[in-house]
Amino acid sequence: MKIQFWGVRGSIPAPGPETAAYGGNTSCVTVRAGKPEELVIIDAGTGLYGLGRQLVQGPFGKGEGRGTVLLSHAHWDHIQGFPFFAPVFIPGNRFTIYGPSRSSGMLEGILEGQMNPHFSPIYTLKNMGAQLEIHAVGDGQAFRSGSFKVTGRLNPHGTTSALAYRIEAQGRTFVYASDAGYPDEGPTPEMLELYADADALLHDCTYTEEDWPARRARGFSSVVQAADVAIRARVARLVMFHYDQDYADAQVDGMVSACRRRLDENGGERIELVAAREGEELEL
Repeated sequence: MKIQFWGVRGSIPAPGPETAAYGGNTSCVTVRAGKPEELVIIDAGTGLYGLGRQLVQGPFGKGEGRGTVLLSHAHWDHIQGFPFFAPVFIPGNRFTIYGPSRSSGMLEGILEGQMNPHFSPIYTLKNMGAQLEIHAVGDGQAFRSGSFKVTGRLNPHGTTSALAYRIEAQGRTFVYASDAGYPDEGPTPEMLELYADADALLHDCTYTEEDWPARRARGFSSVVQAADVAIRARVARLVMFHYDQDYADAQVDGMVSACRRRLDENGGERIELVAAREGEELEL
């Protein structure tokens, strides 16, 4: 299983020299396993633009591409790249989109709203050439996408919620848990079960431990909370992700050190720590 990071920031893109080492684009991750043509895209932030430019060099540029898109939720930093994703404008390409909603129609309506002429010259999803199939995912729902088994479960995220996904293929497990804002007791037993024994847990690491108390209502995690969750879930790797847009690379470096220290001092010394960087790849 190969994981690649296309956007690792939260809330708003933060391009510039101070963020160049980790990257300034918002959330987008790809997962590949088994057949090389199978592609899972998790979240459609501005990192999706760069992914699209690469994909059109292959089958997606010929209208022969197939992909699955998993949306954690529909905040702009997780969907704003979609209208700029080149493969969706090429007839013949097909995408199946999953995300949290009470119905598939409601999820389609949310994505359609982003195409409103006040916001976009595209006007409607129907002006995209690719075939789009949209499905709502309920809390705890499992489904298959090619050789992947996917299970989604809702995490609290401020006044709303965000889906975390457990993705299993070829005997490996990758968990994506961005935008998680737990209560004081941490994740529920059901969520810990979703994370349990994963080969890699990508977890929200928006804030430093010092900044988190003043911003907890926003529904994100600190690096310390992410480390504690990784220890409780007995994961092999913790992947830091969704860094606050205001943090320069040097501050993220400090977060990595703080997270490593927390792991080592609380029984997680065997957990490998990976700080997601735009463009880099992780193989499980």
